[in-house]
Amino acid sequence: MSNSSAAALYRCADCGWQTRKWTGRCGGCQAWGTVEQAAMPTLARTRLPAARAGGPLASSRALPITEVDARAASARPTGLDELDRVLGGGLVPGAVVLLAGEPGVGKSTLLLEAGALVSESGAVLYVTGEESAAQVRLRADRTGALGRNLFIAAETELSAVLAHVEAVRPQLLIVDSVQTIVAPGVDGTPGGVTQIREVTSALMAVAKQQSLTTVLVGHVTKDGAIAGPRALEHLVDVVLHFEGDRHAQLRMVRALKNRFGPTDEVGCFELGEGGLTGLPDPSGLFLSQRGFHVPGTCVTVTLEGRRPLMAEVQTLVAPCAGAEIPPRRVTSGLDPARVGMITAVLQRRADVKIGRHDVYAATIGGVRLSEPAVDLSIALALASAAADLSVAGTVVAVGEVGLAGEVRRVPGVARRIAEAQRLGFRRAIVPAGWATGPGGADAADVRGPGQQALTDVREVTSIKDAIAAALGG
Repeated sequence: MSNSSAAALYRCADCGWQTRKWTGRCGGCQAWGTVEQAAMPTLARTRLPAARAGGPLASSRALPITEVDARAASARPTGLDELDRVLGGGLVPGAVVLLAGEPGVGKSTLLLEAGALVSESGAVLYVTGEESAAQVRLRADRTGALGRNLFIAAETELSAVLAHVEAVRPQLLIVDSVQTIVAPGVDGTPGGVTQIREVTSALMAVAKQQSLTTVLVGHVTKDGAIAGPRALEHLVDVVLHFEGDRHAQLRMVRALKNRFGPTDEVGCFELGEGGLTGLPDPSGLFLSQRGFHVPGTCVTVTLEGRRPLMAEVQTLVAPCAGAEIPPRRVTSGLDPARVGMITAVLQRRADVKIGRHDVYAATIGGVRLSEPAVDLSIALALASAAADLSVAGTVVAVGEVGLAGEVRRVPGVARRIAEAQRLGFRRAIVPAGWATGPGGADAADVRGPGQQALTDVREVTSIKDAIAAALGG
């Protein structure tokens, strides 16, 4: 007799973890109350390959890699240069792209503008499951994203979406968003693990069969991760993350996965009343426009992918309100743990007495600085604020600070200095031996012919030497 418990299957609604016994806590993501009973999948009986019986097994003949025509996978530009930079040149026919981001960051606006540009060379189908067609038209009127070959359909059923694809025959399909599309006959609520997996698999099959470029809009969780099963990111060809502070104008597109291009590129956009505008040179957004020097500020150069960006770090050091009140550490655009570590290094290794002071650190323009190369600029800004002395001259600081107070080498120093030189900076504080360290091979970019060399490049080995070079001590 068959065991009745063997016919039950339980699945986590958040991560897709499966078990044959119900539990209150998911064994995969450790979430409580997310394990629900799901339908047991039907197992097909294993059969011998058709080749055993003399039937065909392969649908096409295997070719040497040198004879494969690569033109079918060539990228087609969208018309948005910053988006094409991240995609590796444009959209590839048959590729499935997942674009995720927080609500209100501008995902729909970006794809609507890209769809309008692509529609100049062929039909584009924009399927919206969150808005009506009239609401999408209002946004298109506001941003100027209009085109006669741009078709809008407000649908939430997978069968209706596929029917529109057959009727329009587009070269680009945009689904906004994949969490709102429902596959009839499949268990689970809209946006659940089972529904997202089935909908994505069906859309991928159509994309591969018809060489249809498909862009799926995905939601993110409160932790910033892409919502839905982790298998969703493995299924698609490209995973893009659209990020930005809703109180700032800067928006960035990062490639987390790309089978057709690099994953270290970043596209920068400015969000305004007229939509999104590409920023080929966004460094000016992250620097203050004052004409005088203020204590507690320092400029650094961060690498966003392959692109160097100038950014300014601002700090403020103030005495605590009382001896019994613990000091505050407030950050904006910086890693709080890293700022706390640098504060401790300054206190212990450089005799900068800020342990019992409130420390405030922030960036300009909504940019987030997370790489270790910005440590030196944070340390110099904090030392400048504590001593109430401004950093002398137009100085840019690049380097990682260790717990022993040493300044470590970072990759791409030559590219960072070249960017600072282009924007008028003539002094730089960098780790010792940067020309022979990681990224030192392109040192000729700084001292090459036709460029004005930096008047002062100070190499330092410790945080004390860096403070002396920056504050003139």
